[in-house]
Amino acid sequence: MKKKPLYMISIVSEMFEIHPQTLRQYERLELLKPSRSEGNTRLYSAEDIEKLKFILTLTRDMGVNLAGVEIILNMKEQIESLQNQIDMLLSYIKENCEKIKREGALVPSPKKEIIKIKVQKEE
Repeated sequence: MKKKPLYMISIVSEMFEIHPQTLRQYERLELLKPSRSEGNTRLYSAEDIEKLKFILTLTRDMGVNLAGVEIILNMKEQIESLQNQIDMLLSYIKENCEKIKREGALVPSPKKEIIKIKVQKEE
C-alpha cells in the first residue's frame, strides 16, 4: 500500500511548502523516483512522501547538501538491505536450531578439517 501512487506534484509541493521545481530536481538527481501516470504525470506514493520528509529533514534541519543527501540515502539503503539479510539469517537459524541440536553441528577444527560435534541436549 505504501507504494501506491497517490499524490500529484502540486499537492506534494503544497504539503511541504517547496517549489515543484525542487521536486523535479530531486527526481533528476534520483533522490526521489515518483511513478508516472499514463499521461506522464508524476505521482508520489506514501513511501515517496516518507523519503521526501527524510530529505527535507537532512537539508532544512541539518544543513546537508544534496551530494550529502545522496550519500546518506545510499548508506541507509545498504543498511536496510544488510538488516534484511540479518533477519533472514536469524530466521534460518531459529528454524534449524532444533535440527542442529538433534543431529549435532559441523564446525571447523584448528587442523582445517571439518568435524562433527554432538550438542548436549537440555534436560
